[in-house]
Order: sequence, then structure tokens, then C-alpha cells
Amino acid sequence: MVWGGISTRLRTPLYHVVGNLTGVRYENDILQPLVVPALQAIGPRAILQDDNAPPHRSAAVNTFVQQARVNRMLWPAHSPDLNPIEHMWDELCRRVQQHHPPPANLGQLLQWLQQEWNGVPRAFIILCNLIHSMHQRCVECLAHNGGHTRY
Repeated sequence: MVWGGISTRLRTPLYHVVGNLTGVRYENDILQPLVVPALQAIGPRAILQDDNAPPHRSAAVNTFVQQARVNRMLWPAHSPDLNPIEHMWDELCRRVQQHHPPPANLGQLLQWLQQEWNGVPRAFIILCNLIHSMHQRCVECLAHNGGHTRY
């Protein structure tokens, strides 16, 4: 598994998650070194959008997020995954699948993932409205009581 973050201004480094991601590891390996500096670089209106995965909602992570004064989008349970990063993962997958032959090992796959992650143009993130459409995505999700939306 890999983890990454995007905004209209920057993207975090791609992080390879080895083994299970726990709340403690999410805080120590991702939030502290990657997320908080990225949010600080974006500015005071930056919002962290993660999902309801157990590591993201552990007591330790919730405490850290509050202490670090991270603005976090609340995500209702059982709601569709509208996170714009999902489109980025699709693009990354398409780019890696264009490599022939397939990766020979995990190391090569991780190298290609990092190369392609860095190679996705910033314009892709913005022009596909991955970020700017978030407000409308949430409005539509709420209007459908968390059910199916056009997104």
C-alpha cells in the first residue's frame, strides 16, 4: 500500500506503507512528517480530508489532530468515497500499467509508482476539478442522504 496527499498547490511525497497501518503509525509516519508540513505550506484554510478508516479515526490520531490544530473534514459513516485522491490513484494506476514488461519485483513497482506520482502534471489535478469540485460533491452527497451521486 502507498499513501499520498494532493492539493491544488502541492503533493506530498508518496509513502510506502509496510505492513498494517495503525493509528500510531499513521500519526508518526504520515501525519507528523508529511501532512502537517503540507497543510502548513498551504495555509490556514487548508483542510485534511481523510476517510473513516480505523487508523485515521483512532483516539491517538484524533488527539494529535486536535493538538496540531489540523482542520479536518468530517466524513459521515457509510458515505461514498468522494475523495479526489481516488482519481489520482486511478491515473497513477494507468500510468504504471503502461510500463512493459510488468515490474519484476516490489522494489521496481515502488520505483515506478514514485516516478509516475511525481510525473502526474499539476494541471491534471486542477483541470479535472479534483479539488475544486469537492464542495459540490459534498452538497450532492448530503442531498442524497449519503447515497449514489454522479461523482
